[in-house]
Amino acid sequence: MLDIAKIISITLLYSAPLMFTAMGGIMSENAGVVNVGLEGMMTIGALVGASVAYFTGNPWIAFLAAGLAGMLLALLHAIATVTFHADHVISGTAINFIGPGLSLFLCRLFFDGAAMTKTVAQGGTMPKVFAGVFPKNSFWDIVLSQHITIYMAFALIGIVWFMLYKTKLGLRIRAVGEHPKAADTLGINVNRIKYFSVLIAGMFAGFGGAAMSIAVVSHWRITLISGQGFIALAAVIFGKWKPQGALAACLLFGASQGLVVYFGGNPNVPLELLNMLPYVITLVVLILFVGESRGPAANGQPYIKD
Repeated sequence: MLDIAKIISITLLYSAPLMFTAMGGIMSENAGVVNVGLEGMMTIGALVGASVAYFTGNPWIAFLAAGLAGMLLALLHAIATVTFHADHVISGTAINFIGPGLSLFLCRLFFDGAAMTKTVAQGGTMPKVFAGVFPKNSFWDIVLSQHITIYMAFALIGIVWFMLYKTKLGLRIRAVGEHPKAADTLGINVNRIKYFSVLIAGMFAGFGGAAMSIAVVSHWRITLISGQGFIALAAVIFGKWKPQGALAACLLFGASQGLVVYFGGNPNVPLELLNMLPYVITLVVLILFVGESRGPAANGQPYIKD
């Protein structure tokens, strides 16, 4: 039972960054803006989160700063795609180059030429919930004594679902993603909705990066994110652009990472195969289960007001 508890614990730990970032992808793409730049936004968020946590010792300030960093990078994507009608995939690809490059530059600037940040002190990482509540090393202690980012990620999924499907703002976002011209004729400011959604997506992706750098680990390095943004994007597609579907995908992909960590010390299992597992599972899921899934009708299409 304790082995199962450890796998569940690791699954939740690695699912949280994916959940934050996937919710960003859902916000952006429901408004009609394809966002393949989540990886770059996660990366800059992870770097800023770890750096601010190291220098201030306050994880909450670091977490917010990471979200703002992701939002600033998302602003470039919004300007390119919404204002100048650039191709969404090309713009997102550029963001994925800018994010790691800028992160490495800032890391070398802040940490005397080093390619990774210094380790964040224990008080500078995100606090744990239910620590000491259950008997030490019991099943529930291992499963529930987790960083608060995990509980925040689950809460965010509920908030995004409620906002998209139960509020006027959510209806407008979905209307812009499905038929922006019709939304425009009803008096909805299409560009404003798109900007809002892309910026929120960047903030959530920044949160996802911080969940890696000040919760899962206590530092930033150039390979820390290493495809997590693309896996989160795959979760958006697997979940059919809905928060609840993306949640299931994030847990699945988090479980694959949990198995990698759990079996990592087993000499009978090749490390190279384990490292491939999350990406192989992502491809298999996309091939077998997504099928002819389609996102919002106007997703990726530039809107030029008549």
